[in-house]
Formats: sequence, C-alpha cells, structure tokens
Amino acid sequence: MHLVKTMAYVGETPWHGLGNQLSPRQPIEIWAKQAGMDWTIESAEVRYVSGGSGNLGSIHAFPEQRVLFRSDTKEPLSVVSSRYQVVQPRDILEFYRDLTEVGGFELETAGVLKDGKKLWALARTGQSITLKGKDTVNGYLLLATACDGTLATTAQFCSVRVVCNNTLQIALGDSAGAVKVPHRSLFDAQTVKRQLGIAVSSWDGFMARMKALAERKVSDAVAEKFFQRVLTYPAGGPNMPVPATNDRAIKVAQSLYAGRGMGATLPSASGTAWGLVNSITEFVDHQRRARSDDHRRDAAWFGAGATLKQRAFDEAMKLIA
Repeated sequence: MHLVKTMAYVGETPWHGLGNQLSPRQPIEIWAKQAGMDWTIESAEVRYVSGGSGNLGSIHAFPEQRVLFRSDTKEPLSVVSSRYQVVQPRDILEFYRDLTEVGGFELETAGVLKDGKKLWALARTGQSITLKGKDTVNGYLLLATACDGTLATTAQFCSVRVVCNNTLQIALGDSAGAVKVPHRSLFDAQTVKRQLGIAVSSWDGFMARMKALAERKVSDAVAEKFFQRVLTYPAGGPNMPVPATNDRAIKVAQSLYAGRGMGATLPSASGTAWGLVNSITEFVDHQRRARSDDHRRDAAWFGAGATLKQRAFDEAMKLIA
C-alpha cells in the first residue's frame, strides 16, 4: 500500500519507483503540476443532521469546527478548529522560489502523502562534503506540513549520504537546523528563512562533526554498547517497566555495520563512529519493519525513525566528546 499519492522528482527514481521525472531547474509552476500540488485546501463549517433515522431531521452548524477538503476532488482531509491556519500546497513550493532562483538551491522531490493530508518538498542546498574514501554527503532542506494534526509545518535541514541515500537531520546544539510553525500560528516563509539563517553555520558545524565521527575508530565492545543503548524498546506499562534491548534490530544494524550496509566498507565508515551512525540510518530508512516503504519513509522523516536516528547521532557524539 502506498502512502504517496503523487510526486515529482529530479535525478534517480525514488524509493518506491513512483512519480513524474523532471529535468533539472524546472519552474515552480511545473513542479506544482507534476507533483500533484496544483490544488488548494478549502474549508467549510461542519454541519450535522439531527432527528431519528426514520425522518430527515434538521441541519445544524457547528461553527467552532471546520472541515478541510481538496478543491479538485472535494475529498475530505480533516476536521479542525476554526482557529486553524491552513498552509496550502502551493505555499510549500513557493517557499523555495527565491532559494532556487537566486540562492543556488535545487528542488529534488516534492509530493503529496495520504491523499493530501501531508505535503512536502526537498531541495539540495548546494552544500556538500566528501569524507575519506569518496564518501559524499550533501545538504538538503526539507519543508513539510500536514492538515490532519500530525505535523506542524516544519522546515528541517538534513543530509543525504550519496552511497546509500540515507537521511540524517542536521541537529546542532542551538537547534537552528529545524523550525516548526504550529497550525495555530500563521506560516510566514520569510520569517522561517530568517530563523534558519539559511544555515551555512549549521552545515559547517555538522561537517566538522561528520569528519570527527569518520576519524573516530571504535572497538567491537564500544560498537556493541552503542547498539544496545540506541536500539531499545522504551519502558512503559507492567509488561516492560524498564527499557529492553531490541535484539532483532541490533542484529540487523550490526550486520549493516560489519559490511552489509551500503558504504559500510568505505574508509570513512569501516570500524568508525560514522559507520555506527550510518548503520542506524540505513536500518531506519531501508530495513526497519513497516507496513510499506512509504510508512517507513514517513517515520524516517517525521516520526519514530527520525527520533531513533537522532538518538544514534547523540550517542555517537559522546564518543568524540
């Protein structure tokens, strides 16, 4: 089952083999059409029918709540409070207009998940680093929103390791790597860009960390402890009062680290803290159990998978402290 409703992309075919391929540097208008984002989110007040099943009853309005629906198909998207601020599909793409026209950014994928409930676009920032052994990592900026209450509008810097297409959020102490705008606030693209500082400094700091991780050799005992700390089931309820290790996940991640992972044998990753981080990102992005590839991608960007990758990065950072 695919969560991806429609999408467009530049370059190689994405993870699920779907979507419309575009040649590079297409205008925003073409992206909107090909990514299936050329519609608007409409809003109407919630109405209900009162009365028994045998008669028609009367129609009443519930003004505190509104139903959001697609302008093209009229499909319902969600029910929200009347104070909810809608972010349109077009707003997601427009965010990148000046960045792509004058800032050197290039859109790579954009699309619609869950029939329109989630929308995203991902652009290369032009920032890049090659670690020893031709291990190239590129900088990206992801902008995503949801209209079903599952996600604030989030602008997030992330890196993609070319050899395996693994993503990692660029997390720094000042958390300027991400800006979240809740739907009770107005989304203002220019304010978000200012807050991000279109983070050259974030990338520079992240680059220094990646280099340090690639230089840090780790023993098998240290690697074992790393996996045990990262891959745990959280404590909760009478059945699991304390966290327990996820042995199946540990086994998979260890085999990725030991050489099965894409790029695991490169000098930057083999027996290093960078290799540890990438075994977890590959596990989350490509191996972790999920109902479908799309569910896995959704979790890897926005959900439990993203949290797991963050934990791995934090644990690896302790090794170079």
